[in-house]
Amino acid sequence: MAHSHSHHGHDHDHSPTVTRANERKVLISFVLIFGFMLVEAVGGILSGSLALLADAGHMLTDAAALALAYAAFRFGRRAADSKRTFGYLRFEVIAGFINALTLFGIVVWICYEAWRRFFVPHEILAGTMLAVAVLGLLVNLLVLWIMTRGDTEHVNVKGAILHVMGDLLGSVGAVAAAVVIHLTGWTPIDPILSVLVAALILRSAWKLMSKSLHILLEGAPEEASPDKLEQGLMGSVSGLAAVSHVHVWQLTSGHTMATLHVRALVDDDARIVVKRVEKALHDMFGIEHATIAIDWNADAEDSACSLHTDEALH
Repeated sequence: MAHSHSHHGHDHDHSPTVTRANERKVLISFVLIFGFMLVEAVGGILSGSLALLADAGHMLTDAAALALAYAAFRFGRRAADSKRTFGYLRFEVIAGFINALTLFGIVVWICYEAWRRFFVPHEILAGTMLAVAVLGLLVNLLVLWIMTRGDTEHVNVKGAILHVMGDLLGSVGAVAAAVVIHLTGWTPIDPILSVLVAALILRSAWKLMSKSLHILLEGAPEEASPDKLEQGLMGSVSGLAAVSHVHVWQLTSGHTMATLHVRALVDDDARIVVKRVEKALHDMFGIEHATIAIDWNADAEDSACSLHTDEALH
């Protein structure tokens, strides 16, 4: 059995381009979001608004998403070494999993506090709440404007934009709640809104945890499952007789790897077929690094002949 290694990810990188502009806008957005998250948390405490505190928790999810995107850019450039032969890309996944667990804790606290406030209403300073909520809305709009300038195709940039757009809903809700309290004095709107924001946080936390856990367990990406990979190769690679022992996993989001066995119709064409398989894996499934073992027809024939001889002796 022979082995072939494709090195798309080593000779030239086919992952989305990481530019200095991407790094800079992600870092600036993180500083703005994280800084205002602290301001909103303080404003929530001073005004007595659980909705502001919940929205601060939601902004924490945005800050975490931006921090992970920036870390992915920075760590993705670090070279592999003798101890970490695949580099440091999985750092992003581990950080995401820890962040998701933290967010679940925030959701539990928000829901508990909201339940308590339904029975024991807190005094809320509507003016302070409104000022902080409006400022939060403006900060989110500014960050969204920054993130949508220039390149928006990178997977981490796309994810961060979606997070910020989600946080805009929380800011709009906080503004609406402050106006309602100011005009009517109906304070239950505050814990009600906080539960809705907690639901947004829960959705983000669940998606983040399930995705990061799937990668940590070396699960195959949905778009490149072993079945889809085998069907795609058999339907597109000429001279290919069989594909087997397929394993597909990700180092981190956007960096897919695979190992598999292939058998050519004719043994003399095996190495050419391997090259075609490498190209198809990259072009069809975005797989940057593949380890391909060749199953020879001659070996299978020798094994079959040996088996028939043994049976005849018995």
